[in-house]
Amino acid sequence: MITRKGSLLLSCAGLLAVSLAPSADELQLETVEVVSRASNVLGMTSSASEGFVGRPEFEFRPWMRVGELVEVVPGMVATQHSGEGKANQYFLRGFNLDHGTDFAGFLDGVPLNLPTHGHGQGWLDLNFMIPELIDYIEYGKGPYYSEIGDFASAGYAKFHTANRLERGFLKQTFGSDKYFRTVVADSIDIGQGTLLGATEIGFFDGPWDTPMDMQRYKGFLKYSWEGIGRGFDISANAYFNDWTSTDHIPERAVQQGLISRLGTIDPSDGAQVHRFGLTFNGWNDSRWGQTRLTLYTYYSDLRLYSNFTYFLDDPVHGDQIFQKDRRFVLGGKLSHHWHWVFHGIDAGFKLGAQVRQDFIPKVALYHTQRRRIINPVRIDEVNETHVGLFLENNTRWHEKVRTIAGLRGDIFFFDVQDRFIDANSGDTSDYKISPKFGIVLGPWYDTELYFNYGFGFHSNDARGTVTKVDPQSGAPVRPVDPIVGSRGFEAGLRTYWIPNLSTTLALWQLRLDSELVFVGDAGTTEPSGESKRYGIELSNTYKPLDWLTLDFDMALTRARFLNAGSHANNVPNSVGRVITGGITVDHPTGAFGSIRVRHFGAMPLEESGTHDADSSTIVNMGVGWRWRDRLRVSLDILNLTDSDDSEIQYYYASRLPGEPAQGVEDYHFHPFMPRQFRGTVQLFF
Repeated sequence: MITRKGSLLLSCAGLLAVSLAPSADELQLETVEVVSRASNVLGMTSSASEGFVGRPEFEFRPWMRVGELVEVVPGMVATQHSGEGKANQYFLRGFNLDHGTDFAGFLDGVPLNLPTHGHGQGWLDLNFMIPELIDYIEYGKGPYYSEIGDFASAGYAKFHTANRLERGFLKQTFGSDKYFRTVVADSIDIGQGTLLGATEIGFFDGPWDTPMDMQRYKGFLKYSWEGIGRGFDISANAYFNDWTSTDHIPERAVQQGLISRLGTIDPSDGAQVHRFGLTFNGWNDSRWGQTRLTLYTYYSDLRLYSNFTYFLDDPVHGDQIFQKDRRFVLGGKLSHHWHWVFHGIDAGFKLGAQVRQDFIPKVALYHTQRRRIINPVRIDEVNETHVGLFLENNTRWHEKVRTIAGLRGDIFFFDVQDRFIDANSGDTSDYKISPKFGIVLGPWYDTELYFNYGFGFHSNDARGTVTKVDPQSGAPVRPVDPIVGSRGFEAGLRTYWIPNLSTTLALWQLRLDSELVFVGDAGTTEPSGESKRYGIELSNTYKPLDWLTLDFDMALTRARFLNAGSHANNVPNSVGRVITGGITVDHPTGAFGSIRVRHFGAMPLEESGTHDADSSTIVNMGVGWRWRDRLRVSLDILNLTDSDDSEIQYYYASRLPGEPAQGVEDYHFHPFMPRQFRGTVQLFF
């Protein structure tokens, strides 16, 4: 029987070890409790870069923002170049993933990436989650996993919420620059099930010269029931956020004294977002295997105002744009997992189907001035359907040899109606077959070896697949392919040879058929060619004592365009070096705390490699004390060293008043927030 009450219990669908009873007629599922990356998972993972993290490992980490939860994935960075309500910028394996184009996110089985989004393809906004409710996180890197389809060439993360809280709590945080956050959560037994509820309220001005005036509200409700060999849960969430943005700014404006490092060119930038969701998860175990069903629906509405070039395109009104994205999403997933035993060979099979429908009555781009519409650039109505089928076989041929073979098929249907240009309306479809294969050898000396090869993809913006006319210039453009394929290889190992130390090492390579994407800021496509990325990753977690955890991760990557010539083959914003590490203490006396360092190296900002972004390092620290599981107090110091490094940098042309009509090419950056103090009192009941 699989249980999911508080602690991390992984199902056989993912990283759970599966054993067979002596009779092939009876399937017995073995549950494994995992609290740390240091937990021994030999025999359970299919690649060196697949893993999971239980809540005890990230509970005491000091967070700047919710999106940093993805940084439990070794080698991954989440930054921000705008207000605290906007989806993060993600970096992994030499990708500037923008807001999620090649990294897939899931919450309780629900895909979170938004295709054909008003701002960026695959938009992955994690701000609606309440971190205190996340029970564990699964992750994987590379296109090797049959169950994961769109947006997962670089990797994926699955966030799982708890069914039950050990104790209810009231958590209150006050911090620098008018930071205020309140979270209340509790769970109660109702009949044979459990009802969990939580709400969060947050306000934050930030250190910016133009106050952010963020107002954020979240709600979450979940009912779960578990019987003998079956169970279900139903959850609902609601989210609202409104804020003013200080976007990245030109370096010359600071050097000339026009604004400070915390200033802005257009103080009217900002956004408002709504999200409401409903999810059902059910599972049933029998002698025939395990069946799982996920059904979901959610509504999302984003209104985003941005100005990145200031007065380059319109010297009179300015270049502010308004991006609107309103959609309804319906979908589901059905899978069945069973085992066969034949002459001592254990063979597990998983068959599944996924369906998703995005109804997008309005995805639009407007030219605005101080949030007042000057003229519409493009307004579309889009219907997008995605159907995916997958089959995976996991066979243990020998006590030292396992293979994982999978086949995935995906088909997309796009229907686009452009309200202004008939030539940009139309419908199209495409499909993709993605085989996957892996072999695991071992263990020897508490060490396993992994070899993986697989094909993946990301879908393109539906508008780009039918666009024939640039909506701004009127010039003809070529429609993009609906699906961009990728293929990757990885060789790695995972070892526990040294007691209490978990180490993984991976050598990998990934090719992407095209970096070409639809640019929501312009309403048209941006051409780029085929690319190749390769690198090495080292991940370590050491628990010398039950209450002490040390971790150190390093990722080195090289990304290049193919067939672009030796002097223009750099992939912009491809981070080549990421180093993270930390110390976490959870002492029986009640003391707890964590200190963490995150460094990412210099990276090219344009194809020639002439202009690079500077490296960036930040240190965050949190310390606290708890009394008898009734009271917990803590202090987080974010950006402990008060680093003036940048969260993100770009290099492009923009224009300030009085500058030449063609603008000035310059570095544009968004700085780390200066040192922040946040104190928290948490009462348990």
